[in-house]
Amino acid sequence: MPPVLDQNVLVGLTTADDAAVYKVSDELAIVLTVDYFTPLVDDPYDFGRIAAANALSDAYAMGANPVIALNIVGFPVKTMSLELLKDILRGGSDVAAQAGVSVVGGHSIDDPEPKYGMVVLGFVHPAQVLSNATARPGDALFLTKPLGTGTIATAIKNDIAPREVVDRAVSLMTTLNKSAAEAAKRVGVSSCTDVTGFGFLGHLHEMTWASGVGAVIQLPAVPAIEGVRELLARDMAPGGAYRNREFLENCGVLEWGEGISEEDKLLLCDPQTSGGLLISVPEARADELHRELTGAARVGRIVEDADRKIRVRGG
Repeated sequence: MPPVLDQNVLVGLTTADDAAVYKVSDELAIVLTVDYFTPLVDDPYDFGRIAAANALSDAYAMGANPVIALNIVGFPVKTMSLELLKDILRGGSDVAAQAGVSVVGGHSIDDPEPKYGMVVLGFVHPAQVLSNATARPGDALFLTKPLGTGTIATAIKNDIAPREVVDRAVSLMTTLNKSAAEAAKRVGVSSCTDVTGFGFLGHLHEMTWASGVGAVIQLPAVPAIEGVRELLARDMAPGGAYRNREFLENCGVLEWGEGISEEDKLLLCDPQTSGGLLISVPEARADELHRELTGAARVGRIVEDADRKIRVRGG
């Protein structure tokens, strides 16, 4: 991609951030993002809800207030009932309404495989933009949702996912990151990103690389969805987990500690859908953020490291 020369582009391609940010005035910037994917659950209404929450998450990760959205649809109109599409769109609209976002249109094509997502536009003050490029040594790291949705989605495709595990995953994936983002802004955090397709360690790598720092992760502190480890033991890790791990290991930025199992390595690289926020916050504000973020886990810390390595410790 060619370099972006417009000085009003506050966040573009260079930091692999979650959304683009364009400065309109000294008081207003626009945040713009897009995300869509194929179904990962069987229920079309849940699929629509998950896809919408996932798309909105990129705006929240930038500290923005999303206000309008456009639907993106691919659907096999000749082989599947349009009633299914209605349920998908209804799910997306319901989550958007929960977020206070107006769905104002969109675009659809005839596609052999269903696809759904959203373009999301939001507003943020230029001085309040959150970014993955501003983590600082000494920051504490927090993760707001447990990991494992990629593995659960694979288990669903293979018809071995227990109903209660699917329900937990759907509940998490349809939970907006709005309140977590608002808490981060109130406390005054250093850096933020959401955890999606590159997995927990992949998105942490984007943060450490863009910020010029390293990180130490305490594996026992990293939360997992209840039941996902049993699925990992049955070889349900998705192909994306292996690719994410291979990329990080080949880059030389990942150091595994002793006693870390293959399942745990794959969990940390598991591609998430509508995952939680990964937040770095100055140590002096860590306890305050922890009180604000119900259910969040303190998973490690940012350290000074010219090699920008991520070190995962087993204990």
